[in-house]
Amino acid sequence: MDFLKRGHFFIIFFGAALAVITGLSSCTANISGRLEQGGGGEFTVSASLGPRMAALIRSLGAAGGGSGDFVLDGAIIAQSMVAAPGVESVSFRNTGPVALEGPVKIAKIGDFLAPAAGKKGFITFEAPRAGGGRLSINLNREAGPEILSLVSTEIVTYLEALMAPIVTGEVLTKAQYLEALASIYNKAVADEVSGGTIRAAIDFPGPISAVRGGTYTGKKAEFTIPLLDLLVLERPLIYEVTWK
Repeated sequence: MDFLKRGHFFIIFFGAALAVITGLSSCTANISGRLEQGGGGEFTVSASLGPRMAALIRSLGAAGGGSGDFVLDGAIIAQSMVAAPGVESVSFRNTGPVALEGPVKIAKIGDFLAPAAGKKGFITFEAPRAGGGRLSINLNREAGPEILSLVSTEIVTYLEALMAPIVTGEVLTKAQYLEALASIYNKAVADEVSGGTIRAAIDFPGPISAVRGGTYTGKKAEFTIPLLDLLVLERPLIYEVTWK
């Protein structure tokens, strides 16, 4: 249970949603930033846990002998995240015991959490020197465990405790997952998981011509991703942006 004390579990939030961030559970996150034509990017992240999930994590941490001021420790999370493939730098600060914010710089978005050199990851980035390009993301049950293995084994342990299909591989509907979660913990925790969202507003290198899974105006694409969809992956989550 040491990972609960240190807050490492939350790093998964920054490994699977959109081009930059993934989600855990019972959380709300806002992401803003820009993607460069060469594949680099700079983003600002703010994230927090819901009160029910925060209380659950505190109780699990206390049962494991943990103590500390932060349920989410920004500095420790940043230290873990910076070692992930495709990441150049991360700097988070705590804005409260269950909240953090800070910048994330991506070196090459196409390499972000890619399983190995030369092997295709869940992000496809195409940007010819002449201009224009396409960014696509495909998250499914097959890719989920592989992505998690690149972040931290502690994340897998935590998500297994939550019975999240993204790590267990179990085929469940969203309704079945929430029912199981409520039976193990309580309905309030399940409700927070159900209500969690990731919102992202990303500027792209040129005028956007098409978006799948979101909306756009000019060079900016916006997405709202339910965390329940990410945890269960009842259907693949597919997002795509094409720009001129």
